Amino acid sequence: MKKQEYAIVDIETTGGNASYSKITEIAIVIHDGEKVIDRWETLVNPQKNIPPAIFALTGITNEMVENAPTFDLISDQVFEMLNNRVFVAHNVNFDYSFVRHELGEAGLKWTARKLCTVRATRKIRPGLPSYSLGRLCTSLDIVLENRHRAGGDADATAILFSRLLEWDADAELSKMIKNTAQDQRLPPNLPPQDFENLPEKPGVYYFHDEHSKVIYVGKAINLKKRVASHFTGHKITPQRQNFLKDTYSISFEICATELMALLLEGSEIKKLWPKYNKALKKYEPKFGLFNYEARSGYQYLAIGKITKNQKCIETFSSLYDGNNKLRELGTKFEIDHRFCIYGGNSQEADLLDNLKEDLPDLNSHNDKIDAALDFFKSSLPSFAIFDKGRTPDEKSCIWVDKGHFYGMGYIASDIVITEISEVKEHITRYASNQYFVQVINAFAEKAPSRVRLLEDLNR
Repeated sequence: MKKQEYAIVDIETTGGNASYSKITEIAIVIHDGEKVIDRWETLVNPQKNIPPAIFALTGITNEMVENAPTFDLISDQVFEMLNNRVFVAHNVNFDYSFVRHELGEAGLKWTARKLCTVRATRKIRPGLPSYSLGRLCTSLDIVLENRHRAGGDADATAILFSRLLEWDADAELSKMIKNTAQDQRLPPNLPPQDFENLPEKPGVYYFHDEHSKVIYVGKAINLKKRVASHFTGHKITPQRQNFLKDTYSISFEICATELMALLLEGSEIKKLWPKYNKALKKYEPKFGLFNYEARSGYQYLAIGKITKNQKCIETFSSLYDGNNKLRELGTKFEIDHRFCIYGGNSQEADLLDNLKEDLPDLNSHNDKIDAALDFFKSSLPSFAIFDKGRTPDEKSCIWVDKGHFYGMGYIASDIVITEISEVKEHITRYASNQYFVQVINAFAEKAPSRVRLLEDLNR
């Protein structure tokens, strides 16, 4: 049976992402599991300028690579040296993503089993102060020459790999290179037990960086399956590469239902503002219903854009929704249309100077405005959604108070709720927004049997 061989690789590049950056130097050291049997390195012409910051780190200049081969000219040799060998590198996903992308650009389809010496060293020699290549070499007395050059780093990684083979009493390396091993996909700095501890239940999960700061929040019907999906595939976007590199731990909170997980996810994103969450960060209501009184004493109702920290009676995600609501109120309470300011029109905030005749009675008009506002506020529903709990001994509850998400929590199954005050004792308060309300209302329409109105609770 042929002995397993390893290709220990290091590259230097023009930047941190394979989509936009190019390889400037590559070194490959072939190891047969006992010793180094081959070695090759070359500068590579990236066909683009090397940024000053990269030059400062590597010492590789534009002049040095000017007459070097482009990657497509060396692609066949790279492919031959890597094919049917385990791809080994320090923080393997970085080097692997560049090499795979460059080979693909040259028309060569290639994949390989991977071995990350960061993860391997964490397993075999836990408790070291740092697992960066430079500091590992200092801790383990490995000679590292030509730091941040492909040849020097590849040689040091080869020595580290040989040491790991000697120290590997529990055969961790052979486990790590199996196609089904978690180490084929987990980020280099993530402890395997963090992934193993994830339950196959609904909930919210948190990715943390090396300082335990939350960098991403997500929700899932199945926590383990959803988290695993972050680590599969070969995407080379900058966000994904940096995300994997920055992930040091995972925590989670089990939720009874997918709806509760969605609400908790949105609340946590608003509170923690994680660097890798994008979608829900962007959601903010853009328009509001305002009530103001002109200098003359006449009240107006208006739909307008919301500025930061501006208070309004109600928010709307679209101008259309806001204008429709104002039109409904104006029609129902017979408010003079000149005192309803619709968003998107060229009307100014105070139009009284242009009102020359047939003004309504001041008190009568203002009474209509007050009645319209009272009606609007009172028409907003209050209700609870009761659903299954995290265990058979409890039920979950989401409370909407006067049209706004109030909070959610869990109530023991044997407790009979008869008063709203009893609901509020068992739930955690959360900030509301229109997105949450839309999601809850959509669920309530689909599952009316789980909804209990305020008047039902008070009977």
